[in-house]
Amino acid sequence: MNNWVLEVTDPGQVIDEAVRFKDRVWEWVTNADMWATVLFAGIRILLIFIITRVIIKVVSSTIDRSLERESRGRLLANNRRFSTVGGLLKNVVTFICNFVMIMLILSEFQFDLKPLLAGAGVVGLAIGFGSQSLVKDVITGFFIIFEDQFAVGDVIQSGTYKGTVEMIGLRTTRLLSATGEVHIIPNGTIVNVTNYSLANALAVVDVPVKIERGLEATLALIGDALKGIEERSESVIAYPNILGIQSMSTSEYVIRVAAGCHPNARDSAERQIQNDIKQALERQSSLEAAKAEQEAREQAERDARAIDLEKLSEGLTEAREEQEAAPRRQIAAAKEAEEGEE
Repeated sequence: MNNWVLEVTDPGQVIDEAVRFKDRVWEWVTNADMWATVLFAGIRILLIFIITRVIIKVVSSTIDRSLERESRGRLLANNRRFSTVGGLLKNVVTFICNFVMIMLILSEFQFDLKPLLAGAGVVGLAIGFGSQSLVKDVITGFFIIFEDQFAVGDVIQSGTYKGTVEMIGLRTTRLLSATGEVHIIPNGTIVNVTNYSLANALAVVDVPVKIERGLEATLALIGDALKGIEERSESVIAYPNILGIQSMSTSEYVIRVAAGCHPNARDSAERQIQNDIKQALERQSSLEAAKAEQEAREQAERDARAIDLEKLSEGLTEAREEQEAAPRRQIAAAKEAEEGEE
């Protein structure tokens, strides 16, 4: 035990070890080949970093210019979509370039990249199998944005869900229904989409009319009621078309009216058309009722005058008969008086 301590703590041995260590350090410091290798490796790493930054900058500028050229004259919602697509593409390019840069830098430090790439591939494969729905949602969301299928503010229907698009993300889309419900739909489940905001809509109104009403008068009434509707309602684009009889039964017939309207304004246009026609029908009914009442009053007056004339005629007839009968009664009375004297 003591001998071992003496051997370890031998001053001469310690000095020799220190001298050898100093020689190795000095050799390492003065190794020109090593420093040349380090210098060239540093220069290559710096060049790799600069080239990567330049590539990212050039690609980002190209994406911005392309999207700016495509978005000229588009709506704000489309500009937002282009901004989303641009940000996504730039992020993808940045990630790929940085990944390649890191791999090249590690290769400069003599790292064996094969096990690293193999491990990354295995991990990526495992993540891909474990999150297939997430990957499907992201890919579908990217194509929804890139293909301009719908935009924020559009009214769409997907399956049983219908509403105004509030948000388009890479994973989900948020809809606000007309009754206030918010539907959050995974993009991977969006198969068929009906967009009501891409083109002008057609408002169609069927007006039931009693069979007793004349066709020509009804068509004229509806035509007069709809004059100037495009000025009263911002939803209607032009004067509606009165298509004529759509269906008919023994009690009524149906007149169909069609009007072009702005996107997402069909309900408003139909309400305006129905309101105008209803007011015109009410006015017509009021006029007809007033006319019927006036005719009834005039008929009653005529009947009353006829009765009065009839009574007057009867009175005159009785008076005339009375006048004609008075001389006869006087003659008869005179004869009776003469006979009594005899």
